[in-house]
Amino acid sequence: MTEQDFLPKSYSNFPENGFVKWKAPSNIALVKYWGKKPVQIPANPSVSFTLDSCATTTSIAFQKKEDTENFSFDFLFEGKPKEDFKPKIQTFFERVENYLPFLKTYHFQIETSNSFPHSSGIASSASGMAALSMCLMDIEKQLNPEMDDALFYAKASFLARLGSGSACRSVKGDLVQWGAHKNIPNSSNEFGVPYPFEVHDVFKTYCDTILLVHKGKKQVSSTVGHNLMHGHPYAETRFKQAFDNLDALKPIFAKGDLDAFIKIVESEALTLHAMMMTSMPYFILMKPNTLEIINKIWEYRENTKIPVCFTLDAGANVHVLYPSNHKEVVLKFIDEELAQYCENGQYINDGVGQGAVKING
Repeated sequence: MTEQDFLPKSYSNFPENGFVKWKAPSNIALVKYWGKKPVQIPANPSVSFTLDSCATTTSIAFQKKEDTENFSFDFLFEGKPKEDFKPKIQTFFERVENYLPFLKTYHFQIETSNSFPHSSGIASSASGMAALSMCLMDIEKQLNPEMDDALFYAKASFLARLGSGSACRSVKGDLVQWGAHKNIPNSSNEFGVPYPFEVHDVFKTYCDTILLVHKGKKQVSSTVGHNLMHGHPYAETRFKQAFDNLDALKPIFAKGDLDAFIKIVESEALTLHAMMMTSMPYFILMKPNTLEIINKIWEYRENTKIPVCFTLDAGANVHVLYPSNHKEVVLKFIDEELAQYCENGQYINDGVGQGAVKING
């Protein structure tokens, strides 16, 4: 599919009002996306685990209105108006209007909430924009009941990307690949696709415990960080590395080779932060406790031979990844050795999930 496939021809039905509700999860990249071109096009391909528990639930009540010249919406977060988020939705609506021309036909009452604590340091843009896009696609499906599932989900991922790049990987599960790659069939810069190759069962139930090292606002936003890859002295080498790592993961995913998986995942995490530390201006999002945790994980893995590893997002928090058959002993290790490095001892147990789901009622 291409961008042209997402331009609707006409609508056969315009309900007076309605209500839709969806839940969409966050995701954690294994091969990282860092650096982008306009509009929300990745500089390199990526692949991620779709998560399960860390999710955003969004509902939209919609009502036909007389004025069709302007967008009209109210926004509630956790039951309260959140005015500072409204410009983001306004910008998003402006970006996607060509693909959803019904947006000015209705007034929208948008309500959203996260399963994880607000300001926990977990990025909610991916799950939030994915949930919003699923709701809007549900409305479009009512206007065009003939739409098939393949178009529905591909377009939802396409729209989510225009809100937040990584959000396109939160529509489906369990492994999602985003970004054009000549060796990955149907891969696209426009939307995420379910990983198309063989995946060993061990990866389908992988666990991710998120250690909340720092819950404050990042000193540099991801948007600013992405833009600093323009003219970065190591950018081209980094982009090639991402392509190569996706090739290397194909036999690793197929065979369940955990040692090789760990090497790529940890290298990708450290490379992401290396790009931040070598941009101009340079910045560091890791905290001292991030490094303490990494060293503890390395020591534990060396001593026990249990295949536990880490990855990082664009922040200080640590995602501890491990197979589900080691869950009991790894959680004991986290509780006894790693929780002390988390803010207020907080961490979230999550794992691989299946993507966005519709909520009835």
